[in-house]
Amino acid sequence: MKTIKVAIIGQGRSGRDIHGKYFKSAANVNFEVAYVVEADDFRRNAALSEYPGCKVFSDYKELFDVKDIDLVVNASFSEMHYAITKDLLMHKFNVLCEKPMARTYFECADLIKTAKDIGVTLAVFQQSFFAPHYVHAKKIVESGKLGDIMQVSIRYNGFARRWDWQTLHKKVAGGLYNTGPHPVGLALGFLDFDENTTIAFSKLGRAMTSGDADDFAKVIFTAPNKPIVDLEVSSNDAYSPFNIKIQGSRGTYSVTLTDYKMKYIVDGENEPKPVIEEPLKNPDGFPMYCKENLIAHEEEGKLEGSVFEIGSEIFYDMLYKKLVDGTPLIVTPEHAAKIINAIETVHAQNPSPVLF
Repeated sequence: MKTIKVAIIGQGRSGRDIHGKYFKSAANVNFEVAYVVEADDFRRNAALSEYPGCKVFSDYKELFDVKDIDLVVNASFSEMHYAITKDLLMHKFNVLCEKPMARTYFECADLIKTAKDIGVTLAVFQQSFFAPHYVHAKKIVESGKLGDIMQVSIRYNGFARRWDWQTLHKKVAGGLYNTGPHPVGLALGFLDFDENTTIAFSKLGRAMTSGDADDFAKVIFTAPNKPIVDLEVSSNDAYSPFNIKIQGSRGTYSVTLTDYKMKYIVDGENEPKPVIEEPLKNPDGFPMYCKENLIAHEEEGKLEGSVFEIGSEIFYDMLYKKLVDGTPLIVTPEHAAKIINAIETVHAQNPSPVLF
């Protein structure tokens, strides 16, 4: 089997703690970290011991003189993603870009066109499409147990404050650009990335952040003959009971990152109730509420693995097959571009001043 030689740009929370962690794990058998680019002296020197045999650089442009790189992982700061990825593509490197892919749909489209024109692979690390909770939720939808799907609710919420660079407009940050590419991607996934998807409502706000970008987002997606998708990405929700909830014509499914439960009815098990136009009455003549004991089924269980472990492993396996065998990507840069288009649209609907 061919070993893919990798260069990682950045040794921050993504470059080191997500990509680097995967490359150093037992699950990785196909990739070798041969080069690391990191501006910080401490992190750059640490990489020498964390990735035995690798070479380190302080500037990504030093990679341009290296001839044996099969893949560059661009885990630089978010506002650098577009420019660095474009530069790498122009120098004929295959690139895996961290999310967000770019600030605008135009920039995303430019990267996609550049990769095609040059003849190299461009991928965007949207590993949440392989997250156990999303995969399981999609299987439930496809099983038909819930009937016609009427609404999907997605909550990527928490209760915490941030005061780092991920709170600033100028850094292409805030909740929707930082966390948002994952749940926005899932939202569009439940709508099958329908070309006619629209944003029926959106609101951005600042609740607990120290910066000028959003840490509260509410977005309602719609598409013809598809369910409503209700999305929240919030820092001020201390009681979020689920990550995904699906309401169908026969029941409800709810899942967190670790557990799921479902309650639904089966056609034919509950006797049809004809409409009664007159007010219902108890035998004693007093008003009666319209109620019954439905025959319902309940299921629950636990999910194995996490988005960072399972999601990363499946994503990199997909990418390996693309680089070695030419197998088409399941999660495409076109998907990532549509995600950015949605985020860009929400920001246009909710403009806020740049304060830093």
